[in-house]
Amino acid sequence: MTDTRYYLAIDIGASSGRHVLGHVDDGKIVLEEVHRFDNIQQRRRGHDCWDIDMLWKNVLAGIEKCKEIGKIPSSLGIDTWGVDFVLLDSEGKRIGDAVAYRDERTASVARAFDEKVGLSSLYEKTGIQRQEFNTIYQFAALTQEHPEEIAQAERFLMIPEYLNYLLTGKAVNEYTNATTTGMLDARTLEWDSDVLDALGVPAGIFGPVSMPGSRLGGFTDAVKQFVGFDCEVVLPATHDTGSAFLAVPARDDDAVYLSSGTWSLLGVENKEPITTEESRLQNFTNEGGYQRRYRYLKNIMGLWMIQSIRRELNGVDYVEGKGAGRTRSAKEIGFGELADLAREAERQANGAPAPRVNVNDERFLSPGSMIDEVKQACIDSGQAAPETTGEVMRCVYESLTACYADAIAKLSLITGRTYTSINVVGGGCQDAYLNDLTARACNLPVFAGPIEGTSLGNLIVQMIDGGEFSDLGEARAAIRNSFDIKTHLPK
Repeated sequence: MTDTRYYLAIDIGASSGRHVLGHVDDGKIVLEEVHRFDNIQQRRRGHDCWDIDMLWKNVLAGIEKCKEIGKIPSSLGIDTWGVDFVLLDSEGKRIGDAVAYRDERTASVARAFDEKVGLSSLYEKTGIQRQEFNTIYQFAALTQEHPEEIAQAERFLMIPEYLNYLLTGKAVNEYTNATTTGMLDARTLEWDSDVLDALGVPAGIFGPVSMPGSRLGGFTDAVKQFVGFDCEVVLPATHDTGSAFLAVPARDDDAVYLSSGTWSLLGVENKEPITTEESRLQNFTNEGGYQRRYRYLKNIMGLWMIQSIRRELNGVDYVEGKGAGRTRSAKEIGFGELADLAREAERQANGAPAPRVNVNDERFLSPGSMIDEVKQACIDSGQAAPETTGEVMRCVYESLTACYADAIAKLSLITGRTYTSINVVGGGCQDAYLNDLTARACNLPVFAGPIEGTSLGNLIVQMIDGGEFSDLGEARAAIRNSFDIKTHLPK
């Protein structure tokens, strides 16, 4: 055992989760992954659902690993994706399933609810980008399909909040994740009564929102007995993008942030929300950030299309759980190989443009075949369909970076600011071809890294709370000094 003070980030994404220990050594942040697991959706009662019980078992398993290796954290924090939730009954038991945001249950109710509340009015209040999987539409679907579950509900918790509840016994709603629901007033930070009335959802199931950095206390007696120690649970930015934005080692206030993973979240930090009609029409959102910041950004489809193509080519269906935990065979294609195929297709094109698709089209959310859907989208828009895998990949890459460029141009128009760089964190920062294309399409330098942006942002909140850094500026300076940041210049 040493005197080193450890902090634990439990970072769970839509496809996998990880436990990352962090500590500070001579001013530098050191990370160590101690546990990793798959997050597999299951089909239940006709819907795609998260296996919450499996997630909980893995949360505990990763905490146990810390004890096994003799590195017991002084605090831990959990972050996950946004919008999804569970309901608890009067005994604190979970009601029904944790339906996943990619499930199709909202498709039949979203338009009717929009007409009922008015999109302009809703955006002016909440500042949240309209997406059919937002919590607000999930509630609209649930009230139609299972009104008895609403009637039984005593408490609403989002996914990381529910895991915190299992750890501590404290049912607490957190700011950054609450903003993704489309039900929180962007200025008062209170649950909007008009929206809840329109949904027919009782306001009493929602608690006041707590800010990142808040302490929930230690483990329940049952958890302490199971893992063998106690630990302070601290709220990070529980929405993974909120944590990822914290890890951006921006060089100035005119940097664009890009959290590049399954989704590409591109935007800036503002001190106040922008809820104008122009902002709504350009599909920007005002999600919560650390210290009541507003992450003014656009949700872009991101690496989901590339991930889906890879799985399709390798015959792996992660949605239904097939192939989970498989070891890659020599015949399976990797992300680097897909990027190489796209680069080669560009070379062979001799300057001819690639066909492009709207990566934000809902047709790409969960198609039976992503490859076929990309080809058909090209045909539907009057373009020649890409034929080879390399041509399909080039189409996806160039469509994605064109979307980045368009988003930055509109961001500048709305805010009146000129942006100087793009700072990429998350798994996508490893894709050199994507970063090169982004720099070229946006005509801005791209600074790529660190890779573990979300886990790092989670840890930073804990480290500030633990006194390792005085503020966010000092923490971000430490990130710049601790990790390899690669530069991609426009060519």
